[in-house]
Amino acid sequence: MTGNLENKKRMEGWDITSPESEGLHKCIQPGIQDCKAVSIYRLNLNAGSAFELESGELEMNPVLVKGKAAVNCAAFEEEMEALDSFYITGKTTVKIEAEEDCIFYIGAAMCEGYGKPFFRKFQKDLPLGEIHQIHGHGVGQREVFFTLNPEVEASRLLCGLTWGGNGAWTSWPPHQHEKDLEEVYCYFDMDKPHFGFHVSYLKSGEVEDIVAHTVRSGSMVLAPAGYHPTVASPGTRNTYFWVLAAFSHSSRRYDLAVLDPVYENT
Repeated sequence: MTGNLENKKRMEGWDITSPESEGLHKCIQPGIQDCKAVSIYRLNLNAGSAFELESGELEMNPVLVKGKAAVNCAAFEEEMEALDSFYITGKTTVKIEAEEDCIFYIGAAMCEGYGKPFFRKFQKDLPLGEIHQIHGHGVGQREVFFTLNPEVEASRLLCGLTWGGNGAWTSWPPHQHEKDLEEVYCYFDMDKPHFGFHVSYLKSGEVEDIVAHTVRSGSMVLAPAGYHPTVASPGTRNTYFWVLAAFSHSSRRYDLAVLDPVYENT
C-alpha cells in the first residue's frame, strides 16, 4: 500500500499549470521536475512587444499556439501565425516581435550539434506523409502534425501537434517509452468549459492505481515513466503540443513506444 501511495504522489506531481503572465517561463526543467532530458518553456508576449529567444546549450522547437508574430534569425525571417513553428540549435538567438498577443510553447533538450535551424508553416491541408499523419483507429483515432519529425536531423527532440476526436481518446492503446525517451503534453485550444483527462499509470494493466490529471488550455503533463492515454470531455477535442526528448541521440526515434499488452488489441 505504501508503494502505491508513493507512486500516486509521484504521478500527481507530473501536472503543471503554465503561467499566463508576460515573459518567458521555465515550466518544466530536469532536476526540478521529475525528468532528466526534457525542458518546456512558455513565452507570453503582448502585442507590440519584442523578445530575444536565446537557446544557449539547448536545441528548441517553439510553436505559436496563439497570435501573430515576426521572427528573425540568421537562418530565416518569417511571419508567424498560429500553429507555425521553428527549430533552432544551440547558441542561436531569434528575435520575436509580437503583432498580436502571443503564446509560444517551446520544447527543448540538450543540443549535441546535430541539425540546422528551419521554419515550418502549418498547412492544414498538407497531404498525408512524413509531417501530416493519422494515428490510431476508432475512438482512438487522432490527427498529427509534426513540428520536428524523425526525418529531420536534430539532437534529441521529436515534437508535434495532436488533435483527438470529439469526446474521444488519444494515445490509445496506452503506450510508454520510459527506457529511451520522456514526453510532455502541452494542452491548448481547450479553454473553459472544455476539459479533458490525461491518465497516468506505471504498470501494464494496473489501471486501479491511475492518476487522472484534469487538463485544459495551459496544462502541461509530464510522462517520464509508465503509460499515458488521454480522453476529452463531450464537446471537446484534446489538443496538445507533445515533446519527446531522447536520453541520447541514438534513441531519437519515433518507433520505440511500447503498447500496454493488456489493451494493445482494443
